[in-house]
Amino acid sequence: MGGVAVLLYDWVNSVQSFIWVFTTVYTLLILAYIITSWVRLPYSPWLNRIQRFLYDVCEPYLRLFRRILPSFGPLDLSPVVGVVFLVLIGRVASALLGRLH
Repeated sequence: MGGVAVLLYDWVNSVQSFIWVFTTVYTLLILAYIITSWVRLPYSPWLNRIQRFLYDVCEPYLRLFRRILPSFGPLDLSPVVGVVFLVLIGRVASALLGRLH
């Protein structure tokens, strides 16, 4: 019976680590997407690929919040709300998994 508890504990720690890494990396990707949308970069095939990758990864998630939030003119609050929501969901999931210990 002790082996099952050790496996469960290991599984919970692995999932919590994955959630933490995922939220951190996705938050950094959103931050990079915001910065590249503000700054006009010179044309380069590599920079274009990076910008396209950031757009393809971040835009579907941020579009969910753009549909809900009212328009504030040129100010886009969807990245802020998206990151807060992502961190909140990550912490709730980690807390729920922590109860399995």
